[in-house]
Amino acid sequence: MTSTIQAPPATGEPSAAASGARSRVDLAAVRVVHTRHWFRWTLSALLLFVIAQFAWSLVTNENYEWGVFASYFFAEPVLIGIGYTLALTAISAAVGFVLGTVLALGRLSRSPLLNSLSWSYIWFFRSVPLVVQIIVWFNLGYLYPTLGLGTPFTTDFWIVEFRTVQLISAFAAAILGLGLHQAAYSAEIIRGGLISVDPGQQEAAAALGIPAHKRLFRIILPQAMRSIVPNATNEVIGLVKGASVVFVIAIPELFYAVQVIYNRNSRVIPLLLVAVVWYTIITTILSVAQYYIERHYARGSVRMLPPTPLQRVRRWVTLQWARLGENPAAPR
Repeated sequence: MTSTIQAPPATGEPSAAASGARSRVDLAAVRVVHTRHWFRWTLSALLLFVIAQFAWSLVTNENYEWGVFASYFFAEPVLIGIGYTLALTAISAAVGFVLGTVLALGRLSRSPLLNSLSWSYIWFFRSVPLVVQIIVWFNLGYLYPTLGLGTPFTTDFWIVEFRTVQLISAFAAAILGLGLHQAAYSAEIIRGGLISVDPGQQEAAAALGIPAHKRLFRIILPQAMRSIVPNATNEVIGLVKGASVVFVIAIPELFYAVQVIYNRNSRVIPLLLVAVVWYTIITTILSVAQYYIERHYARGSVRMLPPTPLQRVRRWVTLQWARLGENPAAPR
């Protein structure tokens, strides 16, 4: 039997254990030096100062006339104007997005005729200013005093006949102008969302024998909605404010109602603030709706949906109650 004797390390050469012990560093003793973002803090301080200065001026500047603002905020003409604004927005948005979907499908069609007609419609209505379209629809009776059904290429309306002035009222002219104008922009938004979906989805669904309408509404469109919703909401919010152009045909929407009031009492600023606050409220409600719609259509793209603001509040309250329950010395 043989035995091996290991020679001790030479003098001056530390062993492996000693080297490992020396290489260990106590991280708790290391001083952490945080990065100082001087520019960020300086800019934030300046912005806070500007905001505080503006808020102070809102309270101290008597020219805002907050008393007049409060007295007209819930005035009957203003509330009627809000009703007209919401009605114009809802109906025009519905007309615009339904017609825009048809135009978007026409733009994606392989038919040269449908593609050309859809492109021509979008080109024309994006070229003509909205206010011009509304005025033309309102004065359509000048071009066509009567409309109806009868012999083609004649004015012999022997089936049914209407006077244009009675058929197209001011409200109908506003809906036609806003809706047809919105359809041109909605078509491009929807088309952009549809072409953003991977073409493989369409090919796979077609290979499985799924009908075309089911491929569109159950496979392609739900995926396209993730890119359609933000742009579509922007268009609806723009339509809320863009509806104010119908004051040219004397429809008493919100801005027109405010104009009538301040033309009588000369309180321009407080009445404009009334309109600003109401527009802000409507826009905020639409933005909240956008958040939840986007969250709904994000279910297939993320593993876990982010918590909603209400869920975050509930979680924070539950955590605080749990901490109070763990600490018997805490006041109840």
